[in-house]
Amino acid sequence: MADLEAPLVRPKRKKIWVDYFVQFRWIIVIFVVLPISFTLYFLTYLGDVKSEWKSYKKRQKEHDENVKKVVKRLEERNPSKDGLVCTARKPWIAVGMRNVDYKRARHFEVDLSAFRNILEIDQERMIAKCEPLVNMGQITRATVPLNLALAVVAELDDLTVGGLINGYGIEGSSHLYGLFSDTVVAYEIVLSGGRVVRATKDNEYSDLFYAIPWSQGTLGLLVSAEIKLIPIKEYMKLTYTPVRGNVRDLGQAYINSFAPQFGVENDENVPDFVETMIYNANEGVCMTGKYASKEEAKKKGNKINSVGWWFKPWFYQHAQTALTKGEFVEYIPTREYYHRHTRCLYWEGKLILPFADQWWFRYLFGWLMPPKVSLLKATQGDAIRNYYHEMHVIQDMLVPLYKVPDALEWVDREMEVYPLWLCPHRLYKLPYKTMVYPEPGFEDECRQGDTAYAQMYTDVGVYYAPGPVLRGEVFDGADAVRRMENWLIENHGFQPQYAVSELNEKNFWRMFDAGLYEECRNKYGAVGTFMSVYYKCKKGRKTEKEVQEAEQAQVEVPYADED
Repeated sequence: MADLEAPLVRPKRKKIWVDYFVQFRWIIVIFVVLPISFTLYFLTYLGDVKSEWKSYKKRQKEHDENVKKVVKRLEERNPSKDGLVCTARKPWIAVGMRNVDYKRARHFEVDLSAFRNILEIDQERMIAKCEPLVNMGQITRATVPLNLALAVVAELDDLTVGGLINGYGIEGSSHLYGLFSDTVVAYEIVLSGGRVVRATKDNEYSDLFYAIPWSQGTLGLLVSAEIKLIPIKEYMKLTYTPVRGNVRDLGQAYINSFAPQFGVENDENVPDFVETMIYNANEGVCMTGKYASKEEAKKKGNKINSVGWWFKPWFYQHAQTALTKGEFVEYIPTREYYHRHTRCLYWEGKLILPFADQWWFRYLFGWLMPPKVSLLKATQGDAIRNYYHEMHVIQDMLVPLYKVPDALEWVDREMEVYPLWLCPHRLYKLPYKTMVYPEPGFEDECRQGDTAYAQMYTDVGVYYAPGPVLRGEVFDGADAVRRMENWLIENHGFQPQYAVSELNEKNFWRMFDAGLYEECRNKYGAVGTFMSVYYKCKKGRKTEKEVQEAEQAQVEVPYADED
């Protein structure tokens, strides 16, 4: 079997000028990106504080006024002259690595920059009503002091509600609650003609409710969302367990760290949070967390680790110490645990600033971290951007839980990227077949981690420079991503579209299901107003002519039915 063969032997790659620019890019990051990032973080924080001073009633009034402005703007659009609708946000501001090339073509902008307020924290209904530009750092500052949190809190501070809904959002609690979009109970959407609707799973817009996730804002403009809250405690009791073996052994150890047998519900042994980091082909650390009270955490003999301090070791490196000292347990303040990967951007910070993990840098300059992803993108030209697409991997592979060992073997052979991040999530059976959906008949297989109503999936996070690149060998990043996408299609996996995609249109709709999405685009007037999700995600610059032609074409739904 090809996946079990030894890694390929590749010839050495000749260095070009871009290699040296990337090698010394830390100079720009230190003297330009970090100071500006810190200033922007501080100004954003002041804006959030100013918003918190306003009453919920005043925030809702401002929201209603801003919605009217969006409606008016859409009504001003002349379909025969103006381009397709998209937001006015600059292309480089998005956190995702995908190039926002569709904004280089003629388009009609709608400004949503004012939609950055938490409109309400309803402790009776256990709902947080948020505008789309509310980020994870902002929402946890508001909810954690109340011993509440979103059911799924994505790890990076800058990730926004709108991006996590229209795109993809996951966290260590997703094995209990599903993806971020699965925790939403209502969307407020402005449709193409300026009509404002509230979509829920059981009202007249239920089809739209289920079609919004993964649609990349191509069905309408999201202006608010009502999101499920859960009760939490002050600390996370985190257990670090080292695992060793071949990659298949590591994959199975990860599965066994949290997944009960088929159909088991409310098992006290199932943790509140799960993640595993694979550090090389033979070693990993499984982490499982349980919420704990302040009283429990402060009992004699318990260790409290405030990982949020700027001088603390980066989280992934701290977790790696379990490989040398064995299994250990500690208590982390809950909000600091939620954002444990923010300061080092998982482990990408090591490539951006090779010495930023050293003790002297952390103590002297760690308070400046992390650099804003948007500024990193803004300070790179096309040559640097193309270099990263070829010599660097930032991809997530969403695969059925039982196929995790296969996925780890594939990544080890084809990319040799380490560390790897493993995070489980439920993929629910829904009343509609959405763009992402469980394997047909999964409930009949009675596999570990599955239930009758949801199949357990895992995000295999592949973020770093591949082994061949680090060794100075030839590596074709675009071809590697194409092979990864083909592997996902063959194994009923999915690729989040924040990343750079090499999918052509046929393969895009083989990976994702087009039925409900296309039905809603036609029903709610998105065709001819909003770009289709494929052309929004497609790699490369797009002209207005190309997009308009694409709008006239009908997706061949049978693509979505192929496995």
